[in-house]
Amino acid sequence: MEGQKIKTGVVVSNSMQKTIAVNVERMSRHAVYGKYIRRKKKFLAHDEKNECQVGDKVEICECRPLSKRKRWRVLRVLEKNGVSL
Repeated sequence: MEGQKIKTGVVVSNSMQKTIAVNVERMSRHAVYGKYIRRKKKFLAHDEKNECQVGDKVEICECRPLSKRKRWRVLRVLEKNGVSL
């Protein structure tokens, strides 16, 4: 896993088969004003066991393209609906 990107986010949808939508938040600084802004991006990730539920905090890592938009897979579940594992 050397050199792979790893992101942490919250599951916002699991209505697809073996696929989840993960919302990843990051803080970026405005170029002119210097204020920190919360930026969000939604990634589709492969969930082989269909174990993730909406609200779970998960860690996803980059992998080969699995479909048109799916290039990430679930590495591990960090929290189940707010309860850490």
